[in-house]
Amino acid sequence: MLKKLFEKHETPMCMMLIILYVIINSFCLQRFGLTDYRSTVINTIFSVALLILTVALRRVSYYGLTKAENPKKFLYFLPLVLIVSVNLWSGININHTPKEIAFHILTMFNIGFIEEIIFRGYLFRMMENENVKVATAVSSITFGIGHIVNLFNGAQLIPTLLQICYATAIGYLFVIIFRKSKSIVPCIIAHSVNNALSIFNADNTVSLYIAPIFLVVAPLLYAVYINKFVKE
Repeated sequence: MLKKLFEKHETPMCMMLIILYVIINSFCLQRFGLTDYRSTVINTIFSVALLILTVALRRVSYYGLTKAENPKKFLYFLPLVLIVSVNLWSGININHTPKEIAFHILTMFNIGFIEEIIFRGYLFRMMENENVKVATAVSSITFGIGHIVNLFNGAQLIPTLLQICYATAIGYLFVIIFRKSKSIVPCIIAHSVNNALSIFNADNTVSLYIAPIFLVVAPLLYAVYINKFVKE
């Protein structure tokens, strides 16, 4: 019954999930921050609920929670390692307690899972059958623009605009990986690790300007490689 209901109202359901996620994480960020246990608990509950929904819909493999096909053709996803290492390029800055770091990492792993399932799984799959190119663009752009919410949570304008740019590029790469490998798992891992390492980022010229440029160029080049050498 749930599966039929969801399939009948898939568009509003997907939009509801995105809106709910934005509201919940804006609330967590404003009230608790990302290093508080309450943010971890709330995001964990959201992750579990999303996983239960996916299982109930019988769409586990459909949404990419399965082993990647032909990892060799994707260079074993090693370019993702370089991309997620960017937060460490400017040095390692430790100004939080071990407990805060642990809660930050757990929260970010949940966020990585949630965002990939929603934007690359639910949203992309919803639109894919109509027009795969439009679905790819919408998934990438909405994921990038969604980071504008950070402005309302106290982030500065220029860093946020840069984040929107590279988040869109990374979102595009992740859609391509999902489409070609049939798995969202590499995207979840890369996304989660990248977010988790942000707590160690030291703000300087590298992190503010060089890293964002790299995070636009590298994902796009990797996506071009995949599109050229990996067939669906």
